[in-house]
Amino acid sequence: MTDTSDPHAPVGRAPEPPADSKLTRAKRAWARQGKFLTGRMTRPEEERLPPGQHLVRDWPVLDLGMQPRISLDHWRLDVTGEVEHPISWDWATFRAQKQTQETTDIHCVTTWSHYDNRWEGLATRDLLDLVMPRDGAGFVLLHSYDGYVTNLALEDFAAEDALIVHSWEDKPLTTEHGGPARLVVPHLYFWKSAKWLKKIEFVVADKRGFWEENGYHNHADPWKEERYSDEE
Repeated sequence: MTDTSDPHAPVGRAPEPPADSKLTRAKRAWARQGKFLTGRMTRPEEERLPPGQHLVRDWPVLDLGMQPRISLDHWRLDVTGEVEHPISWDWATFRAQKQTQETTDIHCVTTWSHYDNRWEGLATRDLLDLVMPRDGAGFVLLHSYDGYVTNLALEDFAAEDALIVHSWEDKPLTTEHGGPARLVVPHLYFWKSAKWLKKIEFVVADKRGFWEENGYHNHADPWKEERYSDEE
């Protein structure tokens, strides 16, 4: 993971927490408990491709039939719900946050996988440092500009390589792939990585999103082939 933060970021960037703040004490407790650990982030080459998947060279486009075009002047990201510090960012404030680069694979429930995607954006763990989820927060709802909603457990949202990305392969994320900004959670099937991200809502109880209500698995681990719900 590469930190590409700008030391001359504009005023408005959230201050660093003091060494003995509530946040740092909480993070120390998380470390002792192993909180947010979801398993290995890297796998041996022979385990890299999940069962039932095939490799593709391109990045297929799948959506609900609408691709909202959001100008950067009108884009906002709201983080609400069970957090100590709700935020509402415009594009400039979002881009002023600490930037992280990751190279990860992605796996779609429709059986394609694409290796070695280079991303840049805000690490979800850095977002958690800023907003500080309350003790009761166990889940996250992702809301998109096209009306799409998907759900994640907090530990999945907080995975080591999860990002809110604005760039792919060193270029701005295109509209068809979820730009200006989308979530990327590489260890889950890609429908959990909401495109056209608009709001992140922290909640106490799990609430299923669009595909989860329409027959898809609530968790979506590709290595367990959690494609579809086993509930009637």
